[in-house]
Amino acid sequence: MSRKILILGASYGSLLGTKLLMAGHDVTLVCRKATADLINAEGTEVRIKLRDEDEHRAFHSAELPGTLDALTPSEADPAAYDLVALAMSEPQYGTDEIRRLMKRVAAAKVPCLSIMNMPPLPYLKRIEGLDAKALAPSFNSPEVWDGFEPGLVTLCSPDPQAFRPPETAGNVLHVGLPTNFKSAPFEDPAHTAMLKELEEGIEAIRVDGKDVPVKLRVYDSLFVPFAKWSMLLTGNYRCVLPGGAQPIREAVHNDIIASEQIYKQINQIVVRLGADEADQVPFIKYAKAAQGLLKPSSAARAIEGGTSEVERVDMLVKLIADQFGIAIPAVEQVVTTVNARLEQNRRAAA
Repeated sequence: MSRKILILGASYGSLLGTKLLMAGHDVTLVCRKATADLINAEGTEVRIKLRDEDEHRAFHSAELPGTLDALTPSEADPAAYDLVALAMSEPQYGTDEIRRLMKRVAAAKVPCLSIMNMPPLPYLKRIEGLDAKALAPSFNSPEVWDGFEPGLVTLCSPDPQAFRPPETAGNVLHVGLPTNFKSAPFEDPAHTAMLKELEEGIEAIRVDGKDVPVKLRVYDSLFVPFAKWSMLLTGNYRCVLPGGAQPIREAVHNDIIASEQIYKQINQIVVRLGADEADQVPFIKYAKAAQGLLKPSSAARAIEGGTSEVERVDMLVKLIADQFGIAIPAVEQVVTTVNARLEQNRRAAA
């Protein structure tokens, strides 16, 4: 059965979009007008390396079974779609056009699959025993989520790593680490069944008889997407330094013992929320992957570039730890450093 899916964000969102197009679904990407015009004229190109191949293959939307188009936020009608995927970083939802679109999404009561690192506030309200209201300070624009029903929002961990090559146009995406999207269920079993239907369609994709990496995996647990928090706090946010930035590899491997301790402390926070320890990624596996992460994280690069807003998973984890009465000095230091750097950028821009 072909589904209609609206994806907010045409950069990272084009990866999920391409996998859905390959499975025969119809996808609309929401983006700026210049990017929308480019995509409508030329389509998208997503580069993925298949197993046992040395070179990336280019998958062009025009050659795939599903249909693709792109719209600006003001043109999108969420009620016309079976599913909305939220594929932008959390600060981007605070812009005026996106705020208005998000109100329409909430009013349409269409199920939303978030593939942000930062779990939306309505999703956090689904976690029993968690005071979601007290977590609002970790969001740049918490009011964006006011009209959403918690049961209609689920979370999908954006584990695959991809980027737009600087020498290409805005419709090209290169997949560097072709891991899987890991989704939690919706509250309504019918909505979760739709996700599993999408999962099965993506799983069945073959090119020249070969499996295509980057799957959608749907789990029964609300906590599986939280497994990425330990990676973000051990590596990504520790790239931010008081006077600069460091690669993820250095953040993790400069003091591997301290990194392992932080990683395990964050895992225990997630387990305290209700996660199964078996769903957590072992530190040794993450440390090995971090060996190949030779650039600072996107958050660190954005701060170096002068931004005053980034996703604050670091602050979210600290506020959750505070609710449990747990102090993690390394996380508190990260929050202090990121706060200071963002404040410096705000003052410089004033």
